[in-house]
Amino acid sequence: MHVPDGFIDAPVSVAAGVLAAGAVAVSLRGARRELDERTAPLAGLVAAFIFAVQMLNFPVAAGTSGHLMGGALAAILVGPYTAVLCLSVVLLMQGIFFADGGLTALGVNITVMGVVTVVVAYGLFRLLTGLLPRTRRSATASAFVAALVSVPASAAVFTLLYWIGGTTDIPIGKVFTAMVGVHVLIGIGEAVITALTVGAVLAVRPDLVHGVQGLAAPLKLRVDGELVDAPAATREPEPAAPARSTRGFWITGLVSAFLLAGFVSFYASANPDGLERVAADQGIDEKVEEHGAADSPLADYGVGDIANARLSGGLAGVIGVSGTVVVGTGIFWAVRRRNEEPTEASRDHENV
Repeated sequence: MHVPDGFIDAPVSVAAGVLAAGAVAVSLRGARRELDERTAPLAGLVAAFIFAVQMLNFPVAAGTSGHLMGGALAAILVGPYTAVLCLSVVLLMQGIFFADGGLTALGVNITVMGVVTVVVAYGLFRLLTGLLPRTRRSATASAFVAALVSVPASAAVFTLLYWIGGTTDIPIGKVFTAMVGVHVLIGIGEAVITALTVGAVLAVRPDLVHGVQGLAAPLKLRVDGELVDAPAATREPEPAAPARSTRGFWITGLVSAFLLAGFVSFYASANPDGLERVAADQGIDEKVEEHGAADSPLADYGVGDIANARLSGGLAGVIGVSGTVVVGTGIFWAVRRRNEEPTEASRDHENV
């Protein structure tokens, strides 16, 4: 659901840009609490993986396709603040280099695809995991539901923005019905991808899933036929086990992203995605503008000087994944290092 230039008027686009910038600023501060030496490179990997999977449009209805948004997946794996930054990096890379999603609509896209999906999905995931039994199956099911709901929620917010600042005079009820309807179907695909990915990570490295940290169930004792919480242990805690290396996991994830973007993406559906289909059917695209990066050598996910479509698209995907993981990891390392810098107050305290 990459919104192009010309769908939303300038005042609303600017307002959405201010909102998106505020969300990114808040996320930069919040991500300092989520990122550490292990999770900073993993956050870059998550951004690259989302970039790769977004290239895999899947059919959802006659003549319509959808793709992963990734807000739920990122929030559950690396935390909500870091997830907003992940989606922002992906959308920046797509908009600037691949002419996907308008440049003046970048604030709209970050708000709709990044902030809304993350907030809705992570809030719902935490609610469900707090209510359901603390098991891997429950966490995976919660991820499925959270991802499913986040997509039509994003479509509803786009409809709200279009109602306020749409550039064509279309009955908003028709837009809402069409957008939410098709994105419920897309949400099913999003939910399947998210649940499979979260379930796979939980199976091999549950310590790397941010969304399930702190969810360990307390020990229960049966007293007079009723289950009650056991009293807290009074003995000294055992020394913590040394942290497991994430190198193998990181390499496996990056190779998977390269394969998805460089090879599997060639077999993705060529049908227009949900927003494109609704825009064509409802006339939303009457004032669409040419993308500012239309002359980019990577526009439309192809390398301009390569005639072979398979090779061109695959190489563009590999370049996109590489650029995203480098830019994303650099940003997350910088945020993490900023968190480690001593404050002026702490330096004064150390000098006393």
